[in-house]
Amino acid sequence: MADSSRSLTQTIVQDLGQAIIAGVYTPENPFPIEAELCKQFNVSRSVLREAVKMLTSKGLLSARPRQGTWVQPEKNWNLLDSNVLNWMVSHKPSIDLLIEFTETRLAIEPKAAYFAATRATPIRIDKISQSISRMKLASCGERDPFQSDFEFHVAVLESSENRFFCQLKELIAAALKLHIRFQNALGDSLPLDFEYHEKVTQGILNRDPDTAEKAMRDLLMHVLTRIQTIHQSESIATAETITRASEKDLTVDINTNDSSEETLNASKIEQHTAL
Repeated sequence: MADSSRSLTQTIVQDLGQAIIAGVYTPENPFPIEAELCKQFNVSRSVLREAVKMLTSKGLLSARPRQGTWVQPEKNWNLLDSNVLNWMVSHKPSIDLLIEFTETRLAIEPKAAYFAATRATPIRIDKISQSISRMKLASCGERDPFQSDFEFHVAVLESSENRFFCQLKELIAAALKLHIRFQNALGDSLPLDFEYHEKVTQGILNRDPDTAEKAMRDLLMHVLTRIQTIHQSESIATAETITRASEKDLTVDINTNDSSEETLNASKIEQHTAL
């Protein structure tokens, strides 16, 4: 029974969360009352209240006695929450969002590479070496480039030995997922940036923090410049086109409790660009 209630709660969280992100419910209008939602989802008040509590913790709702439940403005959302990130990618996709993702990475990942060069344990170093080897295979079309790219950047974050940096893996996955959707819509066929990633790796393996930091900054600046070029292009697809890009072409599944199980799979994609 407990498992069933948790499953129902998660379903309601997903449905209501996505509806809020998509603008079905807005801060300007009262959120549906409890009785109405219980009837809509055919659940008990306790299940619904748990779902509302979870959405409140994500910053999407505010529930107060005698004031009811209200949708919060976007500025209050917990944008680093994995659910919120995925809902935004699915329901509010835009080049502007991808630029913001990349700017955030640019502020963090070069320093993560710097600290990785000074702190990485032999096990972490081995993981980075394995990930760059997989990226090399991906550049030849022998592996999924997005999976390899994701693993590389997570390996660098983890090698920094900074717990807060490691929490950004969901952001990286969301950025890659959004980039996949734009590639599908635009028919982008830019090459894999293996050489940039290799320079980052060499800086870390050589225990040269300045080189590692600069290489990661150069990599992400290259990515950002390329995205901005797409943004300025007359051939850019509208948000509606991106939204219609097939959801069946990609899945993202991140297990934050066990980094060995992190996966980012992009199927049926013939052309790839690593971030």
